[in-house]
Amino acid sequence: MFSAATQVPPESTQQAVGYPTLFLLVAVGALVPVIPTGALVSSAAVVAFHQRAPYSLLFVFATASVAAFLGDIALYWLGRRGMGSKNGSRWLEAIRARAPQERLEQAQDKLADHGVMVLVLSRLVPAGRIPVMLACLMAKMPLRRFARGDIPACLAWAVTYQVIGILGGSLFEEPWEGVVAAVALTLLISAAPMLWRKVRRTSGSQHA
Repeated sequence: MFSAATQVPPESTQQAVGYPTLFLLVAVGALVPVIPTGALVSSAAVVAFHQRAPYSLLFVFATASVAAFLGDIALYWLGRRGMGSKNGSRWLEAIRARAPQERLEQAQDKLADHGVMVLVLSRLVPAGRIPVMLACLMAKMPLRRFARGDIPACLAWAVTYQVIGILGGSLFEEPWEGVVAAVALTLLISAAPMLWRKVRRTSGSQHA
């Protein structure tokens, strides 16, 4: 006689473990911006694509977007608390440390011109989320208004990286090959702005 655990299909077991893990990692990655959350979503999309289980991709999308939103809201709330306290907070200092002055000024200009809709673009541009969030904090944007702009931002972000995962999964027969391709592409996208800025600085110094 088999136990109930041995009768669970492998896909169901993977989903039961995978979705909570994805949720936790994306939420923590929003709070501590050192986890490559885009690569996580793309990898999860590759696995879901190859499983061909009903609604798997929809579950990945829902899990990633909700986790990203909750992580953003928590970080913004902590940042607002830091702005209101005399000694600030380690969360606010972490946000400031990841927002170079030049990027912050650009974010402030875009926020003044486009309002909360700039949050959508900030989530899609690598390393764009933190400068825009700090600009919102410095503008004393209410949490509710920030949340209204962050909802479409997180949805667009989840769709973008899920599409990358689906493309990676469709190009290879083995899931691990699609995961490698999706992770490589997301890391390349993330590194592109930094490399471009380095090239511009090098070119500028040579012509100076």
